[in-house]
Amino acid sequence: MGKRYYCDYCDRSFQDNMHNRKKHLNGVQHHRAKKAWYDQFRDYAAVLHDEQIKKPCRKFLQKGICDFGPNCRFSHMSEEDLFNLKRHMQEERQHKEDSEDRIISGRSIEEWLSKREKKRAALGSKGDSKTKEDNEEDEAESDIPQQIFSIPDLPPSLLPPPPGGWRVSASSEWG
Repeated sequence: MGKRYYCDYCDRSFQDNMHNRKKHLNGVQHHRAKKAWYDQFRDYAAVLHDEQIKKPCRKFLQKGICDFGPNCRFSHMSEEDLFNLKRHMQEERQHKEDSEDRIISGRSIEEWLSKREKKRAALGSKGDSKTKEDNEEDEAESDIPQQIFSIPDLPPSLLPPPPGGWRVSASSEWG
């Protein structure tokens, strides 16, 4: 039977030889499938811009179907589709601005961790009379970046301690 070539874009396979592969890769169906694949990853702003430039397809408006399908040079989007596209674009932009504001407004988690490690290393090398518990009490809860609190469902090992610290019962036995 021989080797077979499978095209991910077209979702089909055929006998793999130079003639068949060249014929397929230069074919209209392959180019349309490849364009459709990459178009699904375009952002909302680019799609909206392209659709607003196009004129409405008369045949699609009259009959609800167009012979050219997604390759038509006219727009097949209704006013409602364009409105939904604008809404998605605004939500995407707002989400991006919010994430940028979070990073700009406070320190990043990486900066906080590096400063914390430097502080601990400096305290450990000095050999202060302070104990480890005293050092941890000195660090205020406000020192923890707010991004940590916005992450949902953190495991217990990553949750910050409660304001009064962890409760330890005197009667608990270890081991």
